[in-house]
Amino acid sequence: MVSIALSAASATRIRFAISALWETLAAVRILRSPGVPAVYRTWASQAALPADSLLATLVAPPGAYTPDFLTPPPTGLTADLDTELAALRATPTDVIRAHLDLLPGLTLRPGALTRLYDDPTAGLAALSDEIASFWSTAIAPRWPRMKALLDAEVQRRAQMLATTGTEGVLADLHPAVTWQNGILHVNQPHCTAPDVPTGTGLILIPSVFIWPTVMTVSAGPTPQLAYPAAGVATLWEPTTTTPDALTALIGRSRANVLTELTTPLSTTELSARTGITPGGISQHLAVLRAAGLIVTHRQGRSLLNTRTPAAETLLSATTH
Repeated sequence: MVSIALSAASATRIRFAISALWETLAAVRILRSPGVPAVYRTWASQAALPADSLLATLVAPPGAYTPDFLTPPPTGLTADLDTELAALRATPTDVIRAHLDLLPGLTLRPGALTRLYDDPTAGLAALSDEIASFWSTAIAPRWPRMKALLDAEVQRRAQMLATTGTEGVLADLHPAVTWQNGILHVNQPHCTAPDVPTGTGLILIPSVFIWPTVMTVSAGPTPQLAYPAAGVATLWEPTTTTPDALTALIGRSRANVLTELTTPLSTTELSARTGITPGGISQHLAVLRAAGLIVTHRQGRSLLNTRTPAAETLLSATTH
């Protein structure tokens, strides 16, 4: 159990971030797991990580300790891996060695880990190269869809914050996370991280690869909590089929558009998925938006379309 105190003042410093580095390390953690969860098996069957790499050695399977210096606090919602790797390479030497000292049997670890301990600067440079390589092959090809899902999660939490406040958001993150009397309790049976008795804020990091658990980092200036984003299972679902009843109700093209929105998508992405011209997609989206079946929000330079609860109800009703 990890307890993070959040005073009234520090509760106002809770923020969301999306992190490419967190996603990379969480993905490696899945590959290091004795049993890959079913939701990730399609992805894992196509991902590769050398077992003797420094990255695989540092990232422990679920239930074991992974050094906290691997996840410096992310700064925002852009999830720029190069920026995050620069922060990783800037980690002070004494911090790296202190975290490595927490690993069991350090003297028996592979040579790459010993070299990192003896020469952190060179070791972090090599580790950054391994992270960048793994990212480019295992995550980057799928990142646009993952990022859209994470952006939608942040948008959903922002709407929740506006209606239920901080308490409602914190209480709804994960079954292992509870909020009581100004303290956030994270139930992690194998976690030996120290409590945070004086609140300094909190960074909430929605993640694709954390499910079904949560992960915390209490070291550093601001505690971090990574939790599963909603809808992760949809990322690897096969191409959806359009229910006949939905087609009869709103027309084939609009039904196809609505069915494809398992994750937030832009007009261009919907056009590529459905074969409908971008202009046609825009017209269908306008009708669906007016009917209260989708909402559109801006994320950077993109406009992403998301199904509303009314659309989910309609889809559920027409598939049974």
